[in-house]
Amino acid sequence: MKYLERAYPWLLIAPAALPVIIWSGLIYPYLVPKTLLFYAISLLAVAAFMLLATHGRAFFWARLTRPEAWIPAALLALAYGTSAIGIDFYRSFWSLLERGDGLLMLTCAVAYFYLILLYADRAFFERLLRAVAAIGSFVAVYGVGEWLTGGGRIGGLLGNAAFFAGYLAIAFFATLAAAQSLSRDWRRAAYVGAVFEVIAIILTATRGTILAFVIAGIAYLTYLAFATKGKSRTWSAGALIALVAFGGLFFAFRSELAKSSFTPIARIASISGADTDVASRLFIWQNMLGEIGKDPLVGVGAEHIDVLFNRFYDPTQISEQWFDRSHNAFLDYAAQYGIGGLLLYLALIASFFIVAVRFARRGERRIAEIIALLALVYAAQNFFVFDTVSSFWLLLALLAGFLALSSEDSLREAFSVSASMRRASWPIAFALVLLIIPFSLRPAFAAYDLAHAYIYQLTDVPQEVSYLSHGVALGTYGDIEYGYQVYNMYGTVQSALLTGSSRTDAYQATLSILTANFYRYTYDARTALYLAHVLMLAPEDISIDKNLLSSALERAISLSPKRAQSWYILVNLSISEANTHPSGSPERAAGYAAAYDILDRYIALVPELSAPHFVLAELLRVSGDKAAAESEAAKGKAYYVSDLDTARRAAGYYENVLDLPNAAYFLAEVLQFDPTDTAAASDLAKIQAYLSR
Repeated sequence: MKYLERAYPWLLIAPAALPVIIWSGLIYPYLVPKTLLFYAISLLAVAAFMLLATHGRAFFWARLTRPEAWIPAALLALAYGTSAIGIDFYRSFWSLLERGDGLLMLTCAVAYFYLILLYADRAFFERLLRAVAAIGSFVAVYGVGEWLTGGGRIGGLLGNAAFFAGYLAIAFFATLAAAQSLSRDWRRAAYVGAVFEVIAIILTATRGTILAFVIAGIAYLTYLAFATKGKSRTWSAGALIALVAFGGLFFAFRSELAKSSFTPIARIASISGADTDVASRLFIWQNMLGEIGKDPLVGVGAEHIDVLFNRFYDPTQISEQWFDRSHNAFLDYAAQYGIGGLLLYLALIASFFIVAVRFARRGERRIAEIIALLALVYAAQNFFVFDTVSSFWLLLALLAGFLALSSEDSLREAFSVSASMRRASWPIAFALVLLIIPFSLRPAFAAYDLAHAYIYQLTDVPQEVSYLSHGVALGTYGDIEYGYQVYNMYGTVQSALLTGSSRTDAYQATLSILTANFYRYTYDARTALYLAHVLMLAPEDISIDKNLLSSALERAISLSPKRAQSWYILVNLSISEANTHPSGSPERAAGYAAAYDILDRYIALVPELSAPHFVLAELLRVSGDKAAAESEAAKGKAYYVSDLDTARRAAGYYENVLDLPNAAYFLAEVLQFDPTDTAAASDLAKIQAYLSR
């Protein structure tokens, strides 16, 4: 027990190292290793705590009497309750390999909150802060190095710019807090690390986090200008005026700054209602509010935001194809757990301000300011982004530590337990450790198999299929992502480049996984659409299950009615059926009429989407109705917004009708998106040579 007691504080600090954990041997190498390792460490920590508590180790139990100490538990209980009556508890609990943000992660993070709250004294918490400061500074320096060697937006050791910025925003304040208890030289080193963290945040060009720091800076300077006296007031007032003046100049020259080669400046300057990303987010938020309003008390359960997104997805308003977050944590909590979930999330953030007031009353004003600014920055940035395991664990760990220190006058107490309880604690602890197998090891093997299936997708299909079969047989929650990934492999690569038995084997493996998921995840529009598309890409010697195809298309359209792909498949099916009949026959005419009707119905749903107008124009041209074809093409051109798929459709149509100026325009658009398209480059060169005569 003595060795366990020595190891226990290091188990509590261990998740601080998650940001540096990556492994290229797994699918999603930046996030999956962090999440799976977090589950394993959490189970070890809970098992160790139970053994220590039942064997006489004293903890700060009195801290649980604080009302704010129960907010994380209440949020967790509500999350389980709403998910139990939500769309699919299984998915809510496990989440996805890529995301790792379901009830399991929330459970582990909340468990860590209480483990730290019950254990932490000042010495331990200072050690935790220093660990976070060191690791945060290291990953920031790594990120700056990434920018120096590659430029552009940086994702650092989290692999995503927004995730990286979100983590660093919290680590920055942990670094400032750690500096308060360090000697002069080490304090300077901590401040240098904090500077690198801010630089790395700027280089991520994550507008939400940068704006959050600007808001916090304005709030802090305003506070100093009114709450202090003498030089401090003068300095802060001057800095505030300078900041406002700088903001005014930035706004005045925004159009020029938006053309800057420095990505952070360009992205900040481009913020406007006309910006594609901004307009897309505003559309999503507006419609997400509407979906939340349909079931405001309960929500849909954890990890089902994509179901709501698919309902209102509109290709004329949203640039991304698939979303499982609204990019607003407050809306996410409300959508998943109802208004109660949103209120508890707000209460969680408010807890930082409560703790800050306590520190201020004790005369520890610097720490109070750091805590309050941390809460403000976190709240502001999460209006635009969302958490990962690294950022959410760190947030709760800091809250637990600050809450513990704000009531450090409490005494450690030990539970008096019976001998039978002490004996029973060992098999229970062993069972918790064994949970590492389904929680961490089996998903890790599944992610490993999927990553290696990618390696062999063209060079050794039997080996690819073997990895896929083994990964699926593990029975993990990775099955739905297996479907997404095998579709990407077969639908975009293998169906075009493989032939013979290799293509047949790849098709059968893909079809098997997607079909199983289709019957398992009946609410998932993505799986239904992918299954329908794969069936359409079957090798010529394989007959497809038309009933399955019909069911997949029906579900895909009902779950996400404005997605074009399902409608295009229906059109192709009608045309294929029509082409089996002789030219001029009533059956052939009826097939083409059905195709027209399908396109008309889809165009009625999204009248300002360019692509279906060009699809209809080409269909009308082939049918001989040139006037109607020209009319539809004109609509397509009027609604055109730069897009590779639409540009290719438009270029093909205008080449077929010999409208060379328009063909040249759209071929140039194709090459802008895909400079490697040699066929488009050749056609454009020929047209330009002809037009220049």
